[in-house]
Amino acid sequence: MDPACGLTDDRASPPNSLHVSSPGGGGGGGGGASHHKRRTLVAPEMNLSLDQSEGSLLSDDFLDTPDDLDINVDDIDTPDETDSLEFITNGNDLEWEDDTPVASAKAGPRDGSEGVDGDGAANGRLWRTVIIGEQEHRIDMQVIRPYLRVITHGGYYGEGLNAIIVFSACYLPDSSCPDYHYIMENLFLYVVSSLEMLVAEDYLIIYMNGATPRSKMPGISWLKKCYQMIDRRLRKNLKSLVIAHPTWFIRTVLAISRPFISVKFMNKIQYVHSLDELAELVPMEHVHVPECVVQFDEERIKARRERMEQEQRQQEQQHSVPQEPIKKSDRPKSMIVDQGL
Repeated sequence: MDPACGLTDDRASPPNSLHVSSPGGGGGGGGGASHHKRRTLVAPEMNLSLDQSEGSLLSDDFLDTPDDLDINVDDIDTPDETDSLEFITNGNDLEWEDDTPVASAKAGPRDGSEGVDGDGAANGRLWRTVIIGEQEHRIDMQVIRPYLRVITHGGYYGEGLNAIIVFSACYLPDSSCPDYHYIMENLFLYVVSSLEMLVAEDYLIIYMNGATPRSKMPGISWLKKCYQMIDRRLRKNLKSLVIAHPTWFIRTVLAISRPFISVKFMNKIQYVHSLDELAELVPMEHVHVPECVVQFDEERIKARRERMEQEQRQQEQQHSVPQEPIKKSDRPKSMIVDQGL
């Protein structure tokens, strides 16, 4: 310690030598002490200061690198956008589906073969992982690919981000198709997860029921599962469920569903019988209406117009037929008595 600082240190200085005993130094007897030798190992001087003085760890002697380790970054070949990297993935490939990396598996229902389709993609399964109700689920995107148009975004209404969700039942799978329950299970997860992604604030659902055969109508158990698995926020923010072209079958299904559907939800259901009535409720600029639903609506309007014209002709014919005057002999006796005849 520097005495100029006014402080002294009574601690002993650290040793700079190491006492090493000879191999025979541990023997007994007084004679062994004469063979006891002492070896001294001198520690090298080391400067642990953080400046760049001579002998410091940060001095140029320690920081210098040999010439053969110099790296020129400009001479390094880096991959460009056209280069691709191949990974060993144990038979599973990573593909992108709607900005989401999903795994492509080689096995699935009725799909045990490996091959390449016309687009050059592996003939496998595309999986998407979603979180529904704080639980992770996997969706088989490959098996529901033909039915993805069942739910679409129809723009917004009113002020703010009040979304319009269009559910087209005509795009549902037919109940006679193979793996129907497997398809509907994955389609159910896709619909529920899509709602959570598409909806930010209040929203309404347009259920396109027109041109949908009964074989494509979802069962009550499927609707019940959808309703129960939808997050409470989504059920609360739903302002209206508009059913276009309702049939007695869909009315019956909703009536049977009353035990597990709240009264508040049932009060949000509205029925419209044409696309014109629907246009009076919501803006239709961005609503995707399936072509089969448009044809169905036109046919119903045409049939209604023909029925009205037929009823009008029948009424005109009834008024145009001349009524013959009643003869005196044909008059009832009560009339003759009243008239004094």
